[in-house]
Amino acid sequence: DLKHRPVEYALDLPMPGLPAPGHPYVLAAGDLSPADTAGLGQDVLALVTERGGPTSHTAILARARGLPAVVACEGIMGVEDGTVIGVDGGTGDIALGLTEEEAAEVTSADRARRQRLATSEGPGRTADGHPVKLLLNVGSAADLRPGAEGVGLFRTEFLFLGRKVAPSFEEQVSAYAEVFREAGSTAGSTAGSVIVRTLDAGTDKPLPFLGLPEEENPALGVRGLRVDRLLPDVLDTQLDAIAEAARLTGTRPWVMAPMVTTMAEATGFARRARAKGIEQVGAMVEVPAAALRARRLLGELDFLSIGTNDLAQYTFAADRQHSTLADLLDPRQPALLELIALCAQAGQEVAKPVGVCGEAAGDPLMAPLLVGLGVTSLSMAPVCVPAVREALAGLTLNECRERAQTALD
Repeated sequence: DLKHRPVEYALDLPMPGLPAPGHPYVLAAGDLSPADTAGLGQDVLALVTERGGPTSHTAILARARGLPAVVACEGIMGVEDGTVIGVDGGTGDIALGLTEEEAAEVTSADRARRQRLATSEGPGRTADGHPVKLLLNVGSAADLRPGAEGVGLFRTEFLFLGRKVAPSFEEQVSAYAEVFREAGSTAGSTAGSVIVRTLDAGTDKPLPFLGLPEEENPALGVRGLRVDRLLPDVLDTQLDAIAEAARLTGTRPWVMAPMVTTMAEATGFARRARAKGIEQVGAMVEVPAAALRARRLLGELDFLSIGTNDLAQYTFAADRQHSTLADLLDPRQPALLELIALCAQAGQEVAKPVGVCGEAAGDPLMAPLLVGLGVTSLSMAPVCVPAVREALAGLTLNECRERAQTALD
């Protein structure tokens, strides 16, 4: 039996060294970097790797196209080329040696599921009408899709990746303005809000132009908002560019900082952002220290967004890219759910929104638990929206709460 961890992840550019058998195929690999994953073409039907974690940035990049994928699958490189296999990105199941008839059944069932979900539309709601905003995680305007209620995570670092020189103020203004404009037209006149995350550099997303020294343990080092300790001009330029893009487009984006850990960090970021004219200021909750102080953070901030991938990593001291520890990164872990519940309860007490933008938000089995815990929005890869909308529509709010309580117990 193959040991494996599920993900549902991908993207689309030619990658040197990929097989070219002349027909669609399942790609098996020891591991892939985020750049390699971004280079996968349309002929790759599914992805299976021996190493990697289900919430690594490679897996997150893959999810953008809905490519079925399984990571941490020991022994996959020993499967002979030409073997017909089935890959279930939702469960992590891999079926070896399928017949042509069985493969056709798998393909037909997947096509029927996609067609059913394609008809899904409208705002996110439970069966009894409780509203839950369904938002998108995007890296640029090209990632926007109709059918969502706005952008819950604009990953601005995608504009910075792989560059030896920082993008200019004008270049940043142009990129941000494009997303602000397109988000409104894509979602419609009643939606289109955009939550911008300021530069999230570090760990497996190094930015050469920053010139930061190498670290033995980058996950616990200078990353996210902590870059501001060394290079404050980077954040100032970005906030100025966001404010100018908002002025040019007549929009009011929300802006949040990654890796906020203390009240001092939250207060300092809020003060600087508001001084630039940004009205709605928030923070990512990615470390337990922030979750435990959520109520006080919301005394200074307007909203919180929970990054379940990093919050799990830091809660369980388990590297999100470590395949052997993938079970500790399961978002259904009660300790992680308790931290999420703390944040959601804090938001309810002061009537401020608390959303989730980690990969758990796009899981149709996990989304009802998050709603039951009290989160107000779920932000995910565009491909995940229909399945999450369908899952919520099949349950009442009380049923979501019951499921959440069972998971906590």
